[in-house]
Amino acid sequence: MIKNDKWIIEQARQGMIAPFESKSVRKAVLGAEQAVATISWGLSSYGYDIRLSPHDFRIFRHIPGTVIDPKKFNSKNLEQAQLHSSEDGSSYFIIPANSYGLGASLESIKMPANVTAICLGKSTYARVGVIANTTPLEASWQGKSITLEFSNASSADVKIYANEGVVQLLFFEGESCETTYADRGGKYQNQGSGVTLPKV
Repeated sequence: MIKNDKWIIEQARQGMIAPFESKSVRKAVLGAEQAVATISWGLSSYGYDIRLSPHDFRIFRHIPGTVIDPKKFNSKNLEQAQLHSSEDGSSYFIIPANSYGLGASLESIKMPANVTAICLGKSTYARVGVIANTTPLEASWQGKSITLEFSNASSADVKIYANEGVVQLLFFEGESCETTYADRGGKYQNQGSGVTLPKV
């Protein structure tokens, strides 16, 4: 069953999401003196919108003669994206046309043992061609940040805003499983802040 806002609030009190915002934030002071419109984050009726960290965003680049291998990943295929600032105090990265990038959430997550979350893209970004990969946060997964994956499917460069909402988590509760992600020593368990690269 999908979990509602009341359940999310209770779980956040127990450390599931930190920092936690108990309402949907649509305006915020991001460096300027007055609040500006933002891409929303925080609690919704049946989910939670998390924010993009300003500290680590990487874009895949082509290195002639190489093939990206997820089993033997070469970090040279990624380059750090520059963080830009707007006059209103907002910050953003640029995803080049037809490119793919990795970012990280500002929020730390600690999943309960009988709940899995699905990470879905926000419609504001989907409408400009930015697709967030659908990825799960399995039962008992935890990390200081979530590595987030974005594809710019458009033929134009697109801004993706740091410190603002980028994806929504939907939480699904089931009967207790025999083996959680933590129990089986999942390879992305306890990941640190910032982008975590592919592992085998």
